[in-house]
Amino acid sequence: MTRLKLPEHVAIIMDGNGRWATGKGLSRNLGHEKGAEVAEEVIQWSADMGIKYLTLYSFSYENWKRPKEEVNYLFDLFVRYLESRMGKIVAKGVKMRFSGRIHELPDSLIKAIRNIEAKSADNTKLQLIMALNYGGRQEIADAVNKALNNGKKNISEDDIAKNLYLADVPDPDLVIRTSAEERISNFLLWQSAYSELYFSKVLWPDFSYEEYIRALESYSKRQRRYGGTGS
Repeated sequence: MTRLKLPEHVAIIMDGNGRWATGKGLSRNLGHEKGAEVAEEVIQWSADMGIKYLTLYSFSYENWKRPKEEVNYLFDLFVRYLESRMGKIVAKGVKMRFSGRIHELPDSLIKAIRNIEAKSADNTKLQLIMALNYGGRQEIADAVNKALNNGKKNISEDDIAKNLYLADVPDPDLVIRTSAEERISNFLLWQSAYSELYFSKVLWPDFSYEEYIRALESYSKRQRRYGGTGS
């Protein structure tokens, strides 16, 4: 692993749980359960590799359009994982943070979020950011409104950057999307302006350590120019 140029911040669009389950004749909810297990593994792999920030697109602002039963199941799944499964991740030095319109989530989930944030506040090995009720357009709009409420009149790029949900987190170096879809679906629109993109053909529940390494190897070979000419 030392031969790879690792990104400081990896962000992942975890797509394909429902299609994975449907393809196997299972309920979509079982696909989400399997996806949660894979997410847990990716968190551990990232921490072990020395990646400093990992953002997982867990529930988008648009996901409210899904059937109510599925949305409620997802929220229950998040609560269960935060209360039972994430404890061992936190014990290994992972700091958990959350990005999105958290105040709009169910009270039980908000309570679980605040508890895990408090328990992991002093950890430094990896910052795990779960994007919940998150949308990139919504984040930019919220940042502009926050700047206006603070007395700003002519909004600059710096004003927006300072008022993002987690303004201290560096932009993602690498954005991975699974399931062969090649779009970013309102994810980190501001922050991913110069991110490298990797589109994996596998569905999220089939995302393996080997596939993660392929994404990191692809990133390692790229030359990031940020609008310049490179060397």
